[in-house]
Amino acid sequence: MKYLISGGGTGGHIFPAVSIANALREADPNCEILFVGALGRMEMERVPQAGYKIIGLPVKGFDRSRPWKNIRVVIDLIRSMCQARKIVRDFRPDVGIGVGGYASGAAMKVAAKMGVPILLQEQNGFAGVTNKLLKEDAKKICVAYEGMERFFPKDKIILTGNPVRQNLTSGTKEDALRYFNEAFGVNFTAARKTLLIIGGSLGARTINQSITAHIKELIESGIQVIWQTGKNYFLDCKMSLEALPHDTIICTDFVSQMPLAYALADLVISRAGASSISELCLLGKPSILVPSPNVAEDHQTHNAMALVKKDAAVLVKDIDAQDVLITNALTLIQDNDKLASLHKNILTLALPDSARLIADEVMKLAKK
Repeated sequence: MKYLISGGGTGGHIFPAVSIANALREADPNCEILFVGALGRMEMERVPQAGYKIIGLPVKGFDRSRPWKNIRVVIDLIRSMCQARKIVRDFRPDVGIGVGGYASGAAMKVAAKMGVPILLQEQNGFAGVTNKLLKEDAKKICVAYEGMERFFPKDKIILTGNPVRQNLTSGTKEDALRYFNEAFGVNFTAARKTLLIIGGSLGARTINQSITAHIKELIESGIQVIWQTGKNYFLDCKMSLEALPHDTIICTDFVSQMPLAYALADLVISRAGASSISELCLLGKPSILVPSPNVAEDHQTHNAMALVKKDAAVLVKDIDAQDVLITNALTLIQDNDKLASLHKNILTLALPDSARLIADEVMKLAKK
């Protein structure tokens, strides 16, 4: 069988796409998989790193603030549709899989018109523009949240959850303490509570500013902190720590051993992207979510509220974070009853084996 997977732009689209590809390859080692992405975007680097071939299209998103620039966007879209047609004709996929993002719109629209059955995977609680535009072309639509019939035809929806990075549950606290102490020269112990702060690969400005503004309180609190700043903010965040003696705070642009970081964490501060929330649910991690205000349709707030309504997470608005985020975190991390309640409730929202479930649906379409 041949599978065409398209989408990207952010890790929230790329991680699920690669997870689905891995599940398809595990089920059928002889299958052929081709990715289609957008030139210059993250997927053009990440997908080959995962061992898959990818072809880039010159597609870009519409510039809503400068509409006169969209003439070029339309020209690139037409070029992308023509290239997508050649890709589909040459590759001859049995199923097309769209995970959202600019390239997915062009590739999946063309594939559907050429008779290829399409499956969409929607990561967020508020559906993305591309998947909403493709809903009539799709045979099946895999979603991560209940209530998605307000965006998609009910008879096409399958609740599968979001695929997450593999081996997330493989870490232990003992291994984590050993790794972080050796790798970062800190003095982490099993007796202290651990706060994990993650802002995505590029970082989250508001979260980082909140940490920087209250860094002395964190040092004096008696907890230990793993602070992933993202590469855009690392140098500034590191400078905020340099003048302060500390051996209980790790400041790093990227955490390569996330299973160990999660294993050690008693509380997580995170944005509310779909992949992050799915990981937190799977691992049962108590969390404070700070939805990014800079995303389409404010979808991160919708993602976070799906948990907050079930008393499975705490929400802090981005605009309030610098004032209350660290105060709330230091109070919550010492409240064992509340941590236990959040752990219990968020676990009920976990949907394990999502990648395998989606791969099963893909293979069903291929056999029709």
